[in-house]
Amino acid sequence: MPMNTRPLDLKRLKVLPLAQRASLTRADDILIQPDAAPKPLNALQEALTSACAARIRAAQARGASIMLIYGAHLLRNGAALILERMMAQGWVTHLATNGAGTIHDWEYAWFGASTESVEMNVASGTFGTWHETSTAIHLALMAGALDGLGYGQALGRFICDDGATLPTTAALAAAIAAEPGHRLTPARSDLLRAMTEFAIPPGPYRMEHRWKHASIVASAWRHGVPLTVHPGIGYDIIANHPMFNGGVIGRAAEWDFALFGGALDGLDGGVAMSVGSAIMGPQVFEKSASCVNNLRLQDGRGPVHDHAIFVVDLQDGGGWDWEKGEPPKTNPAYYLRFCKSYSRMNGAMQYLQCDNAAFMHNLYRKLAAP
Repeated sequence: MPMNTRPLDLKRLKVLPLAQRASLTRADDILIQPDAAPKPLNALQEALTSACAARIRAAQARGASIMLIYGAHLLRNGAALILERMMAQGWVTHLATNGAGTIHDWEYAWFGASTESVEMNVASGTFGTWHETSTAIHLALMAGALDGLGYGQALGRFICDDGATLPTTAALAAAIAAEPGHRLTPARSDLLRAMTEFAIPPGPYRMEHRWKHASIVASAWRHGVPLTVHPGIGYDIIANHPMFNGGVIGRAAEWDFALFGGALDGLDGGVAMSVGSAIMGPQVFEKSASCVNNLRLQDGRGPVHDHAIFVVDLQDGGGWDWEKGEPPKTNPAYYLRFCKSYSRMNGAMQYLQCDNAAFMHNLYRKLAAP
């Protein structure tokens, strides 16, 4: 049967400079100072935050992984400086986020502002069609791939270095011809194509990031803390650009998924925090945990065990104690699908209904207390 539907020609998309966007949030306005007094917590929130701090101290003492899986709102709510302090003290040893978490991160770092009106800009065909955002992230990932870096590390380096140094197209073509079966041949080919198609010259590609301090991704790179990114193809505004390349995004995310698994393999006696990540976090965690346990069992080791999981979100938890198992269908907590996923991960899982930035700020202050 003939197919009458034709795919969109994304190469024809008209993109605009970020300077023309009405950005809704500014980095200088949202950043929370770590030493300021945090928002108060209620008794239950206070107890669970204290329990999390205690488990983090114990995990750090035994050298176990301390993972923070977060959604974009944690960044947009101003927690970047708090997380930088926690990374510096070793209270977070691995971070993971989704594509949106890196897009807002990069825009704050370079432009000092982010977020837009989805409703208004979709109607005008301008939602996400911002030239610098997609160009910078694609170039960061393509340049990073040549050095074996995944999404998070490649973007972190790009921000910290204020850009990247690109090889000549002749050098890329020669490497492809000399080693067509090399692991990096697809990455070299993608960069060669982009440089040719968009007339990008070799050598230094400079973009000054004047708000590096507002970037979680940059702080992770600077402190040597792995940060992995787990995007979806078509989920993020970097798809709204002629340079969009699903192979580039997928390759970087593939490498990050393996790196995420390396952190999860060290989670025995450790801590995993899922803060404002209702979909990406639990979905990536459960698949990665299965991969880790598969390999561990092959090596004669048991599955990941004795870890604590703290899930933080604003949704009503129904007052359910997850240590009792899954709630009945009559309880609102039953419909927190992400809680059910984490509760099945062979660790002690607690759910905390709380503002995500308030949780991280109070957690940091408890850890920093003498």
